[in-house]
Amino acid sequence: MRRRLEGKYDLVALNRRQVDGVKCYQADIADLDAIIPAFEGVDSVIHLAAQASEASSWQSYRDANLTGTYNVFEASRMCGVKRIIYASSGSTIKAIEKIPPYNAIVEGRYDEVPEAWEKVTHLSTPRPSSIYGCTKLWGEALARTYSDLYSISAICIRIGNVNRDDRPTETRQFSVWCSQRDIGNLIARCLDAPESLKFDIFYAVSNNRWSYRDMEHARQILGFVPTDSADNFRQPSGDGRVQPGQ
Repeated sequence: MRRRLEGKYDLVALNRRQVDGVKCYQADIADLDAIIPAFEGVDSVIHLAAQASEASSWQSYRDANLTGTYNVFEASRMCGVKRIIYASSGSTIKAIEKIPPYNAIVEGRYDEVPEAWEKVTHLSTPRPSSIYGCTKLWGEALARTYSDLYSISAICIRIGNVNRDDRPTETRQFSVWCSQRDIGNLIARCLDAPESLKFDIFYAVSNNRWSYRDMEHARQILGFVPTDSADNFRQPSGDGRVQPGQ
């Protein structure tokens, strides 16, 4: 994200440790009073901080994903922030992978997938796979509330699997992988969206042949089309195996 935005925007970070080359406020988002100075004079906030593990403690989820997310929205309101981009998660609907045809898709059993099947959209019923996914749904509800009550533009991105290797590393990721370039570009599109966009939810995956998450909504509203594809990393046989690293 930083590589995509740096030079076009003045970046300021809120983190628990220093970020080299960026003005950085150091505080924990669980402490509202401590984080307020980081929001003063800021036009847009990209809220990425979270306890992202699907197997963490309730206290960690509560402090980071519930209290922390509330504090980010409240500090934004207090300081006159115009737009919040909230990093939600595909975990909000991931439990659908337990049923056909989605289980066959993520397990690479493509011969069992029918020719036509319904993609999951921003309007589909949530189906979180964990308490983590539930906390992300709460953040989306908070975004909707702050948009309605205070007219803050609140955009939620249900991010797929973005990893350090920037490539699929297991079979499931041929469906849900999102490249670093694609997520950076989508965030930029959200920043540049017209002020009239007050609330919406978008999925973020790359142009993967077997993605079950809808990207048409992001194209229609934001003009975003993913550039990369997990399929470029397949074995020549085209099966679900991952090519060895270069």
